[in-house]
Amino acid sequence: MAEGCQSGSPGPACLQSMHVTYVVITILAALANGYAALLNFVGAESVKVVADKVEVSRRWMIPFGILLASGALGLLIGFAVPVLGTAAAIGLVLYFIGALSAHLRVRDPGIGGAVSFLVLAVAALIIGLGYHNQW
Repeated sequence: MAEGCQSGSPGPACLQSMHVTYVVITILAALANGYAALLNFVGAESVKVVADKVEVSRRWMIPFGILLASGALGLLIGFAVPVLGTAAAIGLVLYFIGALSAHLRVRDPGIGGAVSFLVLAVAALIIGLGYHNQW
């Protein structure tokens, strides 16, 4: 624990550490989801392969890209409007639970990407809630 951090009494060192963690995780999640959205929009072969594996129509690439881009943008807007950042993080968590479910439904062993994005979305949600004292 950082010096000056004690349970129940956030000192300046705790608040600074929490702020840095919140900013880094949120930006990382926004960049990752923005990149994934871009791959959907341009019809990247890697996205087509995954769609085929999980038996999801390629026609869903653009709508999924819109959801991912909205989540990424919402996370960034959350710096100014915290409730929108929280809503975006919740949306991304739900999106990636659905993605993970699609992989599990067809018994696809290649779930690493879905799990990674889900963990990142959960981290963004938890750190955002903690930073904004919304527990």
